[in-house]
Amino acid sequence: MPEPSPHPVNALRWRAFSLLAVAYFMTAVDMLIVNVALPTIGRKLDLAQADLQWVVTAYALTFGGFLLLGGRAADLLGRRRVFAAGLALFTAASLACALATGGVFLIVMRGVQGLGAAMVLPAALSIVMNMFTEGTERNRALGLWGAIGASGATVGVLAGGALTRYAGWPYIFYLNVVVGGAALLLTRRVVPESRLRGVRRRYDPFGAVTVTAALVILVYAISQAPTAGWTASRTLALIATSAALLAAFVAIEARAQAPLLPLRLFRLSTLAGSNAVGFLLGASFYGYIFIGTLYMQQVLGYSAMNTGLAWLTVGLTGVVLAGPAQMLVTRTSIRLVAAAGLTLTGAGILWATRAPAHGGFWTNLAGPLLLTGTVTWIFIPVSIGALVGVTERDAGVASGLIDSSQQLGGAIGIAIASTVAATRTRDLRAHGHAIAGALTGGFHTAFWVCGLIALAGIPIAFLFIRHTGVTGAATVQQDQVPEPAPAD
Repeated sequence: MPEPSPHPVNALRWRAFSLLAVAYFMTAVDMLIVNVALPTIGRKLDLAQADLQWVVTAYALTFGGFLLLGGRAADLLGRRRVFAAGLALFTAASLACALATGGVFLIVMRGVQGLGAAMVLPAALSIVMNMFTEGTERNRALGLWGAIGASGATVGVLAGGALTRYAGWPYIFYLNVVVGGAALLLTRRVVPESRLRGVRRRYDPFGAVTVTAALVILVYAISQAPTAGWTASRTLALIATSAALLAAFVAIEARAQAPLLPLRLFRLSTLAGSNAVGFLLGASFYGYIFIGTLYMQQVLGYSAMNTGLAWLTVGLTGVVLAGPAQMLVTRTSIRLVAAAGLTLTGAGILWATRAPAHGGFWTNLAGPLLLTGTVTWIFIPVSIGALVGVTERDAGVASGLIDSSQQLGGAIGIAIASTVAATRTRDLRAHGHAIAGALTGGFHTAFWVCGLIALAGIPIAFLFIRHTGVTGAATVQQDQVPEPAPAD
């Protein structure tokens, strides 16, 4: 049975939307806000460069791995209740991160933060969908929601740079404590409660744990490969374990009465293709930002603040191109716009391989950064394509799935890019290259990998995403369902 549909008066709805949007913005910002602070965190907490990636990937893995379970729990236990619990967990983990005095503790708490975010995001979006009836108001709300998420990356790198420069890296997390604490105090007063009624509570926790464990082990195997060796028995055993857990996840989802991820969804070609492209988008773009940040600070000597300002170029370009992207999807098709975005973004990342060890922003970095701002042309069409042909009962799962694909892709991409850069740098140092030249060579190799991952999405877009415009793509099919019962 579908969820109850409480519709508070208009002013109250938008007040609730504002609070939910602030919480969503925090979770979106937190994926990238630590990037520019990583060199500083590494020095202060004595983290090796190969381990810095875990400060980012620990968050992405638990966020993406538990997002679908968080959505299921919100539907069954109460969306406001799960939203508040997730916000409390996220805020407490942020405080723990700020107080961290060791790298391992920080990484563990970042994973807890991701778990909190996996509860906050789907619950918040479900509440928004539930507050606004289908039509103009819901479209307006969802348009604002999408803009907030898209701006998270830009604000994240800029805010991270400013806080690291003028206050210190712990204040990246103290900011979450202040904002999260205030939002938590207002939640019960402002946000309406809703949940599915008359539905048996089945959660499929084994599915969430299995897929997350598989990906954590895979990332660990990739990150340790430069030291242990790609053909070492430990590396091969870890990869085999990850593959076995992924196979177990598929078996669990195929047999579960209420699976987190109904495998029948992948019979929808456009949905499957959009999620595959979304995964590659996360892998290439998050890997690019991670490596690019290290290049700017460790090779070019940029401060955290200047690094944040440099990445602002990408964000502003993305915002400018968002409107044309939506127009082009309507006038052409999802796959054409996605393919164009993949081509331009991949080309921009590959252009960054030309950046020297001693270069200027306008002569060497501005061009690649501006061109990779076309990532918006990937994000928008795959977000639309992820809902093509989806029935109303599966709309929440499909929406969560594309977020999971991008987050998990980001975790894998950062691990691969970091490993490639470390391996190449070590080889160059062994052949007598100076540290700046060796680091630059390692980062260039990682840029090549990130760029090629983006370009690999082009044939997937043409093969699996149907030739359809936004009018066909955005349709979520209606099931015949009973009228909703009122909320308690």
